[in-house]
Amino acid sequence: MGRDTSTEEKGSITYRDRNVSSEKCADFVVPYVGENISRCKCPQCPVQDDSQCAQDLIKSSREAMEYMPAGDVPYPEYIPGVYCSEGKPPCKDLNFDRQCICGSCDVWKEYDLKNADPNNHFCQYGRST
Repeated sequence: MGRDTSTEEKGSITYRDRNVSSEKCADFVVPYVGENISRCKCPQCPVQDDSQCAQDLIKSSREAMEYMPAGDVPYPEYIPGVYCSEGKPPCKDLNFDRQCICGSCDVWKEYDLKNADPNNHFCQYGRST
């Protein structure tokens, strides 16, 4: 499906629909769906603490998601998280020397990502496979 163009009051966030199954898969595919976005711990991760880019995305994405139509999700480049699903962030000022908190995330636990490759720092290494 395409973009929802009726979201002018929501700022620069662009929305989209994705037909993605929320079932767990043996190949560690994490669906990019609203439920996983809302449970994601990436916005609280120390790796993103000092990133102005990530902090701006956290603020704008939270505000935008309040007004998002049911079933729509923002494009991944507007969400500072769910990197286990969509891969590396647009932000280039993350501090990868900081402690990763992927292992404490409910999404990480539900999809058993301890056995994935990579299994942490998805913001640095890309999505789980």
